[in-house]
Amino acid sequence: MLTLWGPGGGGGRYCDGVSRRSFIRVGGLAMGGLSLPGLLQAQARGDSAGARDNHKSVIMIYLTGGLAHQDTVDPKPDAPEGVRGEFKPIATSVPGVFLSELMPRTAACMDKVAIIRSLVGQVDEHSSFQSMTGFTMGTSQREGRPHFGSVASHIQGPVDPVVPPFVDLAPVMQHRPYNTPGAGMLGQSFKGARMEGDDLALLRPPADVAPERFAGRRDLLGQFDGFRRSVDGAAVDGMGSCYKQAFDVLTSDALAKALDVEREAPELRARYGMGSAKHLGDGGPMWNDQFLVARRLVEAGSRCVTLSYGFWDTHGNNFGHLRNVMPLFDQGVSALVEDLHQRGLDRDCTLVVWGEFGRTPKINKDAGRDHWAPVNSAILAGGGMKVGQVIGSTDKIGGYATSRPIHYRDVLSTVYHNLGIDSRSYIYDKAGRPNTILPAEHEPIAELI
Repeated sequence: MLTLWGPGGGGGRYCDGVSRRSFIRVGGLAMGGLSLPGLLQAQARGDSAGARDNHKSVIMIYLTGGLAHQDTVDPKPDAPEGVRGEFKPIATSVPGVFLSELMPRTAACMDKVAIIRSLVGQVDEHSSFQSMTGFTMGTSQREGRPHFGSVASHIQGPVDPVVPPFVDLAPVMQHRPYNTPGAGMLGQSFKGARMEGDDLALLRPPADVAPERFAGRRDLLGQFDGFRRSVDGAAVDGMGSCYKQAFDVLTSDALAKALDVEREAPELRARYGMGSAKHLGDGGPMWNDQFLVARRLVEAGSRCVTLSYGFWDTHGNNFGHLRNVMPLFDQGVSALVEDLHQRGLDRDCTLVVWGEFGRTPKINKDAGRDHWAPVNSAILAGGGMKVGQVIGSTDKIGGYATSRPIHYRDVLSTVYHNLGIDSRSYIYDKAGRPNTILPAEHEPIAELI
């Protein structure tokens, strides 16, 4: 399903009231209730088009529920029993850097990865908002803080008129705060285009509709516009080009091709691991095909692609769960890192893999680890960054940052920097009031730039 968000909808609805069906009307050219020409015109009003000739992009993989850092990217083999866990550390391709035995493929490409072990500033909140907006859910909703992809879409606009600048591959999840934040103060036009379900055929020009019929509808729309102008004097300057772009979307299959992983070699899909669209718990699926779709989308022209991956809220059976799911995680993340390099995208596409917080050092009575906001970790790659390093460290039990504490907003500031956006620049709400994208004290991570 492709949804370019706006008010209205129709058809069946999810429990949160969002329409489950999207539609394309060639008369009104409406997608998800917002007219496509209107959306394209809104995107054309972005603050800057200068970045279009320098296509930088971001893929963000949000780990729903919060990954146990001690059992993955920050192993603690010398911690006492009851903290140490069941997994041994293994060497990586970077001398002196060790990861969990659950991550052999990531360990092999550690020279292409940067790991931050000392993220601070997050709160104990099960939501995607901190990772996606840089603010807690309450602050984001109260102040209208937008998703970083919405900011990029607003400021930089589309690279290609038939490919959305911001695509959200995350499904609707049972735990609603996990779901992707909106565009906030920027307005619905800049919310991510949603891709889900089996409605990809909607993006392909129907074989039984001749090009002349599309041309005829364009002429008819022109007549309607003329009538509207004569009746109410509405200003429609510039809408002609936006309608042309709308028809370009309907008569182009560029986006459908980008979403079609079957165009890739079977060997590459197998390397990524494919996975499944089935949700884990109340979180996301482990659908590794989406990693490949994300890479295809940024190649096609998307600036930001986000997805939600897996279920990591391991209050119980932490070690059994990780033993089952980490091989697929390791396979998919390492494949994406290597693929970005092999295709020459590592200079321009930034990859971020993280969740909303870490897990407790102490193992609970159910062999699980509970929420732990004082410190977290993140995996980064690409973006022309300095990789092959670990930034920061935690104490012997992985409870607190002991060197180079990095605020989680600095990760987002780095993302913005890699996109060519200053996170201290202003965006404006509907009343015209200026707001900095992130608080001014946050800046790109020096070790990565």
